[in-house]
Amino acid sequence: MSDELPEPPATVDRARSFGPVAAAYDRGRPSYPVEAVAWLTGGEAKVVLELGAGTGKLTRQLVDQGHAVFATEPDEAMLEVLRERVPEVSAKIATAEDIPANDRSVDVVVVAQAFHWFDHEVALAEIARILKPGGHLALVWNSRDERIPWVRKMGDILGRQDLDTSSSEHLVHSDLFGFMEEATFKHWQEVNRESILDLARSRSSFAAMDDGQRERHLADVLAFYDAYGRGMDGMQIPYVTRCYRAVVTDRDERAPSDGDEPSQEGPVVSDGTDTDMLLIDFR
Repeated sequence: MSDELPEPPATVDRARSFGPVAAAYDRGRPSYPVEAVAWLTGGEAKVVLELGAGTGKLTRQLVDQGHAVFATEPDEAMLEVLRERVPEVSAKIATAEDIPANDRSVDVVVVAQAFHWFDHEVALAEIARILKPGGHLALVWNSRDERIPWVRKMGDILGRQDLDTSSSEHLVHSDLFGFMEEATFKHWQEVNRESILDLARSRSSFAAMDDGQRERHLADVLAFYDAYGRGMDGMQIPYVTRCYRAVVTDRDERAPSDGDEPSQEGPVVSDGTDTDMLLIDFR
């Protein structure tokens, strides 16, 4: 038997490929509609853990809506931007497959633009472990509205990875969660001749290009902007924010599987003010 560890899934490597473009990601990616954020969390203030939090595009809004928020992100460069953007949030380097949280310790787990990177079988079990009874998992993606012809042309250049929300089907088929609800919200992102380049640089595919490919790609983006933008007035990109959520099933009602071990529950806090720690290693 080999002593070597198995290679991580390719999605893990790509999920950590944003570090070199973290600043561009923060400048170029759109935010989320206020109504969508409220729907994801269920409205009233809760203890929220955001997985794959990136540079804090959603984290800032979760805090502003009154939630006690904790964040994890596997890429140090992305997390550094988040800590600058949302300094009041406890944030830690961690993956969705190994969450540094106690059993039944959070009300809501939120994932924005990142669920497709996860090892879903492992991550969903971890998420179910840390959710309180009645808690839920919420997923969200911003997708450009390509029903509009010029937006489709933009997709031809930038790529369409963010239009694919099919990984949400893993939640549908998991016996760890109940019925999956869906909701969509519309909003616009204003970009100019500089920020559209940041939008292009923020793609994982851009990080994989060589210097010559990047130069040609950015030239194509500028040519598109010059053809469809409005000069100093910029460009408004239409987005559809696609949201999904499902309540964790009661673990006492699940059929035990082979190898299941008794749960080791840690301290639980509801508002972040107790002396007990909500998240192990969050200091």
